[in-house]
Amino acid sequence: MKKSISLRGFSAYRIWTQLPSLEISYLPDLLMFGAGIALFYGVLVVGRTWLGPFTPEVEISRSPFALAAYAGYSLLRITIAYVLSLAFTLVYGYVAAYNPRAERFMIPLLDVLQSIPVLSFLPGVMMAMVALFPGRQLGVEAGAILLIFTGQVWNMAFSFYASLKSIPKEMREAAKVYQFSWWQRFIEMELPFAAIGLVWNSMMSVAGGWFFLMACEMFVLGSRDFRLPGLGSYLQTAASAGDTRSILWGVATMIAVIVLLDQFVWRPVIAWAEKFKVEQVESSDAPRSWVLDLIRHSRSLAQIRKKTVRPLSERLMLYFSRTRSSEEPEPRSAWKTWLLRVLGVVLLAGISYGVVRVVMILTGLQKAEVQEAAIGLGATFLRVNLTLLLGALWTIPAGVAIGFNPRLARIAQPLAQIAASVPATALFPVVLLLLIRVGGGLGIGSIVLLLLGTQWYILFNVIAGAIAIPTDLKECCSVFRMKGIERWKKLILPGIFPYLVTGMVTASGGAWNASIVAEYFHFKGHIYTTVGLGATISQATDAGNFHLLLAATMMMAATVVTINRLVWRKLYALAETRYRLET
Repeated sequence: MKKSISLRGFSAYRIWTQLPSLEISYLPDLLMFGAGIALFYGVLVVGRTWLGPFTPEVEISRSPFALAAYAGYSLLRITIAYVLSLAFTLVYGYVAAYNPRAERFMIPLLDVLQSIPVLSFLPGVMMAMVALFPGRQLGVEAGAILLIFTGQVWNMAFSFYASLKSIPKEMREAAKVYQFSWWQRFIEMELPFAAIGLVWNSMMSVAGGWFFLMACEMFVLGSRDFRLPGLGSYLQTAASAGDTRSILWGVATMIAVIVLLDQFVWRPVIAWAEKFKVEQVESSDAPRSWVLDLIRHSRSLAQIRKKTVRPLSERLMLYFSRTRSSEEPEPRSAWKTWLLRVLGVVLLAGISYGVVRVVMILTGLQKAEVQEAAIGLGATFLRVNLTLLLGALWTIPAGVAIGFNPRLARIAQPLAQIAASVPATALFPVVLLLLIRVGGGLGIGSIVLLLLGTQWYILFNVIAGAIAIPTDLKECCSVFRMKGIERWKKLILPGIFPYLVTGMVTASGGAWNASIVAEYFHFKGHIYTTVGLGATISQATDAGNFHLLLAATMMMAATVVTINRLVWRKLYALAETRYRLET
């Protein structure tokens, strides 16, 4: 007869203590394995959708249960656009900083591109991508990603370029003494020196991607519908319908995504980038991240770094150290010279053809349309400059306070990201109704909307500049008891000046760009508008008047480039010479 096994006397605690214990060092590996499985599944689902046939007239649900999927789609588009922006930034900024001939052409071009509103890019980019991938959903998705890219990349490119131009002379001389190749200079000196500014401008770029998401995911051109499921289209649909409840659900979901990004991406990156700070005395209160600590305790990642990353890095260093450095340029062969001349002729012919076509289009404008655009240009110019002044008045002291106080930064950083990321057009109905009641209308409301969209460029760059000020300089000022105005004049303003110029340049371009939604707004079947060049561009887009759209866009770009050449270029030169951090 079989004996039954009695469990009497065995408590749950005794059973638990007999199980093999799980070491804490395996926890990061398990979490990353789970995240990798989830990411792989997401890639399969998205790939099946994007490579499928084009879906016309997408119905955007206002149900809260659709928000999780919409948030995932929008986050994926913003992530791909950011990767493209980072790659463009590193290449474009490097070439512009080290090639004087290219710099004279590339920096004005960057001014032009950042001043062109996203709405002006929309028709051409969407039609080109749809034609490139006919009958596939990938064409519309690629168009939306490229449009988000145009809202992210410019401030990153300006930041990286400005950082490379302000590298101290002694660091460059040290690189020459040790005979660094261009790759060693880039990895060991240039990229680390630009890291802090690049990180904070990356946060601002992602926030800008969220800001312009509504325009990029909710685009209808005539009878063709290019709407995409996402948080931007959800918020735009809710705002057009005046559905306050859905607007709040959408904004709450966006805030949740931003907070998660802050904890799992930006805070670890900020803590990691602290080691690139140029100083001789280590900060006593450096930023920390529990996610970064968890990653550093991962055994599998340590093995990957040891077996893969480190050998690959060493091989790249060895390979590029054998090649001829940039200080010893290789003599140009005859066929390369001939090829460059042919490319120059082709480029000149293309530019000439484009100029002729533009002149032919502009000659078809009526006198009333030209006058309307000119008056709108003056009105938008005044609004943009008033916005920059109002934004600088509070962002400079606030950014310095956040950059000098890591404890305050831990609280203020995610709040600033949330405020910069929430599309102002989603909150604008509330602001507009309030202004109509108290008396002010869209004339004042447009300035409020411009502030909501552009002041963050100044804030994030000032924070980066304040963080980059060496701790030994701060302690030196404390030893000499510099306080108040004297501390601002001799330490803070000179220290943040290069970053402040970058912030003001990108904020200026962003303000001109945001004028297309600040001066022309759809709400509950009504159109609220005020005099301005942004309103002219939006009206021309709605009416399909591409002649006026082209003329107004060119006027905006020409104005921004002129201001940059007369004002911001001189300030950049001052930052490179007088306010460079060097001994």
